[in-house]
Amino acid sequence: MAKSIIIVSFFIIYSLALYSPATCFRSNLTDFLSLLALRSIDVDPNGALNSWNQMTSFCTWNGAACGRRYPNRVVAIKLDSQGLIGSLSSHKGNLSFLRVINLGNNMFNGRIPQVIGLLRGLEYIEFSNNSFMGTIMPENITQWKNLVYLNLIDNNLSGPIPSELRFLEKLEALGLSENKISGPIPHYIGNLTSVIRFSLRSCDFNGKIPDFPAFDFSGLHGSIPSTIGLTLPNLSFLSLGRNQFSGRVQISISNASSLESLVLSFNDFPGPMPIFGGLSRFSSLYDAETLVEDDFSFISSLTNCTNLRAFDLSSPFISGQIPESIGNITVNLAAIRISDTQLRGKIPSGIGNLVSLTYLYLVNHHLGSIPSQVGSLSSLVMLDFSNNRLSGLIPNSLATCISLERLYLEATGGFTETSLVGAGSFGYAYKGVLDDEVMVIAVKVLNLVVKGASKSFLAEYNALRGIRNIMKILSVCESIDFQGNDFKALVYEFKTNGSLDKWLYFNGEQEEESDAQLRNLDLIERLDIAIDVAHALEYLHSGSGLIIVHGDLKPSNILLDEDMTACVGDFGLSNIVSSVLPPQLGSRVQSAMSLKKFTGGDVQFVLYSNQIICRLPLISRNVCGEYGMSNVISTEKDVYSYGILVLEMFTNKRPTDDSFMDHVNLHNFVDSTLPDHVMEILDPQVQIGPRQNNNMFEDRMSCILNIGVSCSNEMPRDRISMSDVVSELSLFQKELSIAS
Repeated sequence: MAKSIIIVSFFIIYSLALYSPATCFRSNLTDFLSLLALRSIDVDPNGALNSWNQMTSFCTWNGAACGRRYPNRVVAIKLDSQGLIGSLSSHKGNLSFLRVINLGNNMFNGRIPQVIGLLRGLEYIEFSNNSFMGTIMPENITQWKNLVYLNLIDNNLSGPIPSELRFLEKLEALGLSENKISGPIPHYIGNLTSVIRFSLRSCDFNGKIPDFPAFDFSGLHGSIPSTIGLTLPNLSFLSLGRNQFSGRVQISISNASSLESLVLSFNDFPGPMPIFGGLSRFSSLYDAETLVEDDFSFISSLTNCTNLRAFDLSSPFISGQIPESIGNITVNLAAIRISDTQLRGKIPSGIGNLVSLTYLYLVNHHLGSIPSQVGSLSSLVMLDFSNNRLSGLIPNSLATCISLERLYLEATGGFTETSLVGAGSFGYAYKGVLDDEVMVIAVKVLNLVVKGASKSFLAEYNALRGIRNIMKILSVCESIDFQGNDFKALVYEFKTNGSLDKWLYFNGEQEEESDAQLRNLDLIERLDIAIDVAHALEYLHSGSGLIIVHGDLKPSNILLDEDMTACVGDFGLSNIVSSVLPPQLGSRVQSAMSLKKFTGGDVQFVLYSNQIICRLPLISRNVCGEYGMSNVISTEKDVYSYGILVLEMFTNKRPTDDSFMDHVNLHNFVDSTLPDHVMEILDPQVQIGPRQNNNMFEDRMSCILNIGVSCSNEMPRDRISMSDVVSELSLFQKELSIAS
């Protein structure tokens, strides 16, 4: 009886809400309840669903839209890139008028509900970049007669492609890449005549490739159908890279008049390249590491490809000379890469006609002199003629290439283990020498695991390059390779005294010649280093016009120059939280990235409203401790890490010291001894040296350690600011200097 009263009461309340002035009185109850079910997801960091309540019509809710013909029925749900976490409610199957559903770039998990297959009107489904698992699609997708777009890329879906797919006659785009899909590619795919884009990259397929409009596979073998260009006139994108295809590259490809991009890289194609003269839309050719045999005469056929933007060719079986006709290729050409061939002779002067060229790689050939016409390429940002037989002078005209940032004209040792000097959370540091061994540098190569993930790279570079206690950036290397992957590296001054970690835990045994200068740090040196690091964090948090979170502060990331001045480096988890963005974006900045976690696996981050929420699937005790009792990376976490650093410097105990058992950690270990027993936990090396006033020394050491304790308090609101840290430590520094 009570249950019936509750149900009746709910419908009375809902009916009153429907007739209130703030809502449309004819709103549909089924759609209303279906949307409310979605609101029960686990995490909504942006508050995207805050407007989903009974006080307003669901047609006005954020991300929901009603139709014109049926104004009180939901026809679209668009909640992409909102950081939503949770499973997808089966109530979605009740939205019978739904045509568009976009939940891409979130963190939805679990299975895709079977009831979605009942939505006959669906035209557009975007579920990419989530964590959906289970079978690829619901069992009853035969009712999706109007479906045009289906994107399930980058999930955890498994199993074969369902046979019901053949009934989706209007389907134009299907993305299943980066899943665990297995089995053969069904032959009926070729019957989907409306398909113009089909992506299955990084799956577990096997068998031969069928004949259909656009594909992107791996792990396949066999030959390309000889009629591919004739039977597929609408073919726009053909990617066959990293397979075991053999046989000739079919001449009929030149008949695919809509072809824009062709990827043949890393296969076993013998014979010459086809002629591309009739492809007016052709914009990119990638043919790296194949067995193509050619004398480069096909280059002339590219002169009619007026939209060509990028050209990549490398094969040890290509010989002859680069023809002068390369200069007749469209002026829109932006990138040329020709490497590892048997090409000889001079570099043609006609290359100077390609005035839009920004990247020019002619590497590992037998080429001769550099023509002066290269100076006409005013847009160049990368020029690489390394490993050739260059002769003559470097043309003075190169000085006119005002955009040229990097010039490689001779082979170097490269990024080898012999030059490796350190490894951070997301990159490796290498030692190098410039200017005839006058300048020693450190080059940090970033380990980018997601294409385009480092969007704040140049902004961070501009913000950090001139600050005293932050690693000074001398230069920057930024490019995109011909597979579309980002390459980014920072060039720093090399810090001759290495990391603080080596100095703190130096045991007096000179095991390596490079460590011969190491010794124990005295009190003043440690205090100076603590102040240097505090200055750096103060600037990052509030001094640059941006709010920059370092995110990985520890002794191994504090580097010391020849004067023992400390610099903060290795911004392993750094993020510019408040960045220079177009005004229309406001304060709700949204982006997502996937980074390698320290212990393996992935860490997913979502940046929003000046905070970064991260989900750590397997958080270790050390990582939790380092970032301060929470998964939210913010300036408060930097303060926490700084506090632990101070305690570590003056007690000579690591946060992971084996003596810390049960619930004891470095923070409460020090806190429990202050102020009366500070001398018992102080590193004995700090106490060495004359002190005129032992009482003052003990008092000041207690104050310094108390700063470390205050910074590493469990609750962020109880931590002091870096500005206050700088002021207090500077005062202690002055007093101790006078006393000594």
